[in-house]
Amino acid sequence: MFLELSKKVKFSTRMARSMSKEMLRPISRKYDKAEHEYPKELDLIGSMIRGMNEGDPSRSAGAAASKGGSNSQSNVMTAASIQATSWGDLGLMLSFPGQGLGNSAIAAVANEEQKQRFAGKWAAMAITEPGTGSDSGAIRTTAVKDGDYYILNGEKIYITSGYRADLIVVWATLDPKLGKAAIKSFVVEKGTEGLELMRLEHKLGIKASDTANYALNNCRVHKDNLLGDPEVRVEKGFGGVMQTFDNTRPMVAAMAIGVAEAALDTTKVLLKQTRLDKALSKPLSQRSAIEQELINMQADWEAARLLMLKAAWMADSGKPNSKEASMSKAKAGRTCNAITLKCVELCGSLGYSERELLEKWARDSKILDIFEGTQQIQQLIIARHLLNKSSKELK
Repeated sequence: MFLELSKKVKFSTRMARSMSKEMLRPISRKYDKAEHEYPKELDLIGSMIRGMNEGDPSRSAGAAASKGGSNSQSNVMTAASIQATSWGDLGLMLSFPGQGLGNSAIAAVANEEQKQRFAGKWAAMAITEPGTGSDSGAIRTTAVKDGDYYILNGEKIYITSGYRADLIVVWATLDPKLGKAAIKSFVVEKGTEGLELMRLEHKLGIKASDTANYALNNCRVHKDNLLGDPEVRVEKGFGGVMQTFDNTRPMVAAMAIGVAEAALDTTKVLLKQTRLDKALSKPLSQRSAIEQELINMQADWEAARLLMLKAAWMADSGKPNSKEASMSKAKAGRTCNAITLKCVELCGSLGYSERELLEKWARDSKILDIFEGTQQIQQLIIARHLLNKSSKELK
């Protein structure tokens, strides 16, 4: 295996890290305290990102399109950039104009006409419903065909960037009796009659990113806004819309790796300032407990990073990566939680206070083990692949 990143990916990553250091870190605490206030500084950053993406609408904070082929690096490059920007601030990264998780659904399953029509627009993703969290197959929002339109009715909660985005990709079922196979995704444009904002959530972390709840009351969406195959094909199951997760889960893993990296970097600096000897090359018997903790965390972080890169590389190569996507997301989410909390512990009062960002990163990290599928759901998906079981056979 050749694990070296290309010069193009390295250059893009350096640019993203520099931007994070100079533009995101300085305003991180400001927007952590000013929840729901739009970070105006991000307008300039959004323009820079669009320039870096060279006008390719498939690249976003959610994922890139899986084009396949040995020269495709879209997902790896996007993941590396997400890691670098999440190192700066996760909530602000999720708030980049035009860089929503819904964009990944468009990149994954939209046709060429739809990709062109929605190019440059910010798309959020609406999956979760009251009583329907990790089990996407239990969605109860309905879409009923009415001539050239679908009539959507239901409620969607915890929509990342749902208030600020231009579009919302809504998951709905064409027929609840047919199960997962009838679930489709629809692009609902803001301002569409019947789409009603209910509230904005107050959260533990990622406070710079808005999280919205919407009601859909007889919301009319044109048939041209349905993503993917409009026909219900029971034999194909849930594969169409779930393809989105194969792209986005490695990207969420990249977010977790970036946040964990930020915590590790800061912890090393703070411990060095206390004149603690951190010579990691010493024999085990001569290391302090803190030094051993740092070694273990660094090893876990590197394992998570490599799993993420593998899943992203497989997407770029057109290889099935559902198992690897779930592995990367599960490992990175758990690792990020553990590392950020341990860094708070190691740094004592500095870690717990607002003088440093360590306590913020610990709060931010929890969502990375929840959204895009919880730790438990990822393990269930992995088990199904390893045991060759269907969702009906292993629940």
